[in-house]
Amino acid sequence: MKTPIATLIGLLALADTVSAEPARFELDPAHTTIAFLVDHVGYAATLGLFAEVSGGFTYDTETQELSDLEVTVRTQSVETLNDARDEHVRSGDFLAVADHPDMVFTADGGVPSDATSGTVTGDLTLLGQTHPLTLDVTLNKAEAYPFGHGRFTLGISARGSLQRSQWGMVYGVDNGLVGDTVTLIIETEAMREAD
Repeated sequence: MKTPIATLIGLLALADTVSAEPARFELDPAHTTIAFLVDHVGYAATLGLFAEVSGGFTYDTETQELSDLEVTVRTQSVETLNDARDEHVRSGDFLAVADHPDMVFTADGGVPSDATSGTVTGDLTLLGQTHPLTLDVTLNKAEAYPFGHGRFTLGISARGSLQRSQWGMVYGVDNGLVGDTVTLIIETEAMREAD
């Protein structure tokens, strides 16, 4: 017959093996930046960003299991700190925002490499084409926000790159005016949805 202490120890050991419930997180639009760098004629990289981003995902902080990730970027919101260039980037040479107002990244899983980093491979839909995209992801912080909304928040950095010609965006590639490789820089705070 087990003693009460032995039973308690057994229950605690069992509880320790059970993961936390996955929770739904939403990107905080005020603290989410999706930026990019692309070569300009070999002289320097041009920096741009998208001002309108929304999305969310389901994540288990104990098991690092990720699912149902979807991020939508409004292509019209692109900014490169130059009005004429912004209009060109919005044109059919690049983002074709009139025909493709949204760029969407979805993923349903990731591969942790340690307690705070890993990779997420999903699908990026851009210009009506969908191709795989892999991001290197770092979890910077996971705790209750110290002010304001006070919700449990994940601080996340992600980096990646793509060949824009794979999505049919070939303007300036052959003559070297605009680089094919686009470097992605993503910084976000994701808030756990209220129960």
